Amino acid sequence: MERRLGASDAVVIGLGAMIGAGIFAALGPAARAAGSGLLVAMALAAVVAYCNATSSARLAALHPQSGGAYVYGRERLGDFWGHLAGWAFVVGKTASCAAMALTVGAYLWPGQERAVAVAAVMVLTAVNYAGVQKSVLLTRAIVSVVLAVLAAVAVAALTSSGTDAALLHVGPDTDMGGVLEAAGLLFFAFAGYARIATLGEEVRDPARTIARAVPIALGITLALYTLVAVAALKTLGPEGLADATAPLSDAVRAAGADGLVPVVRVGGAVAALGSLLALILGISRTTLAMARDQHLPQALAAVHPRSGVPHRAELAVGAVVVLLAVTTDVRGAIGFSSFGVLAYYAIANTSAWTLTPAEGRPNRLVPIVGLGGCVTLAFALPLSSVISGAVVLVLGAVVFGVRRAVADRASPTGAAADHGLPPER
Repeated sequence: MERRLGASDAVVIGLGAMIGAGIFAALGPAARAAGSGLLVAMALAAVVAYCNATSSARLAALHPQSGGAYVYGRERLGDFWGHLAGWAFVVGKTASCAAMALTVGAYLWPGQERAVAVAAVMVLTAVNYAGVQKSVLLTRAIVSVVLAVLAAVAVAALTSSGTDAALLHVGPDTDMGGVLEAAGLLFFAFAGYARIATLGEEVRDPARTIARAVPIALGITLALYTLVAVAALKTLGPEGLADATAPLSDAVRAAGADGLVPVVRVGGAVAALGSLLALILGISRTTLAMARDQHLPQALAAVHPRSGVPHRAELAVGAVVVLLAVTTDVRGAIGFSSFGVLAYYAIANTSAWTLTPAEGRPNRLVPIVGLGGCVTLAFALPLSSVISGAVVLVLGAVVFGVRRAVADRASPTGAAADHGLPPER
């Protein structure tokens, strides 16, 4: 694959993945869980995200290949852990794609969400198929629109005479369990920086570019999310935010800026489109890497000779997302996705622990806090998300074991070499 993307392109892709529909939808459920401890939950989610981003950036600089933690787990921990990371990412993020597609439909045409979702997936798959530079151009436009909308929300809410700074105080309604659950839900809104790492074969000078792009994108996102969360809390308060079905629309309405409500609706739809575009981009690259190693059908490893993209993987991902968009709901998809992504980053942090100082190892606390945070937030999610996520991970492990057993039976003396399987490391 050709290295066409610079540092600014990588930052834009990361922003497009993170500054998406999560901030438009996640504040309400998080406030219901955390109450007045919402900002504490956001801080916890940000700490875990920072550790994950740092570990991922160091690993991506050392292993500049498509696939992200699938590659890191395979190279640093062994074939099984790489497979499990890739499985968690592809399955979890495919569910997230369905959630984003349905969010586009909910904002643009309530009542016809599924039809709009299918159309959105088909259009964005075609954009990605045309080449990664086309995707970057569209992502730039989407990020510009979403940033403008979020800035308008923050200004309208923070300058309103109806705001109350006392609503930001942490009250007695806050408990640690609720804060952790909220942090797990808010992590969904941060989990986009992996898209930068999954493009390891398409950025110029990956060791320098990825290491710079990941923290820049995460820092911009954290600052903006904090500003928007403070604005929403000061206008609606924890209780009002918890009851809001469209938190940012309700915030500008409470601030007396009713004229901004349609703008926020359009911004929510555009944000979801940006997330969906970046998700399809990242999932197809991980699918490519897994197909190369025959963890997925090898036909998906093809790269288009003209556009330089994994076109079969992109078409396959698009087809699966369309199927999910017509059969699933947003809430279930988000919880399921969060568990899978946290499992993915748990393996990334464990991989980062194995780095040596010469390989650019981060401070030892970074992967420790990242791993512990991922495990804690994953099991603090709603029970249904934990159960469904754990079942899918077990299924992934079973698939790996069956595949390895078949390979060993077919070629007892050289199964890995004869079947294209990377040796255990």
